[in-house]
Amino acid sequence: MSEIVYFEDVAVGDRSEFGPITISREEIIAFAQQFDPQPFHLSDDGAAETHFGSLASSGWHTTALSMKMIVAEWQRNPGVQSASLGALGVDELRWLRPVRPGDTLRGVSEVIEVRASRSRPEMGSVKTHVTLFNQRDEPVLSMKPIAMFRTRPA
Repeated sequence: MSEIVYFEDVAVGDRSEFGPITISREEIIAFAQQFDPQPFHLSDDGAAETHFGSLASSGWHTTALSMKMIVAEWQRNPGVQSASLGALGVDELRWLRPVRPGDTLRGVSEVIEVRASRSRPEMGSVKTHVTLFNQRDEPVLSMKPIAMFRTRPA
């Protein structure tokens, strides 16, 4: 197992990349049927008369794919996952462009804030700015998740 990356090992400016993952028409429709059954996420016909024009992934699906890619990267570097204690939430989630069938997504994460907990000395929070890009390097999602990390044992 990799050496554990504790809260104290994380610094503002640290960057990581994750992905890629390609999204299919079938995945877009299956997600939408279960979680976001709006017409523009279910078929080209349903999207034709909207600003999308053709089938587009739910933003929630795109967000879930970002988490899938981030966790997959952590699993390749288990020292990071070993110190992860979940998240407090996400600030400033934005869906910048539609994600279409066949798009290949990749992400970049940069640490923008680290904060030791005043009430829970065994953990600290790490805020990152995450951006997902499609295969044309166009940003499709931006968000600022706030994760909790285990501090180094005394």
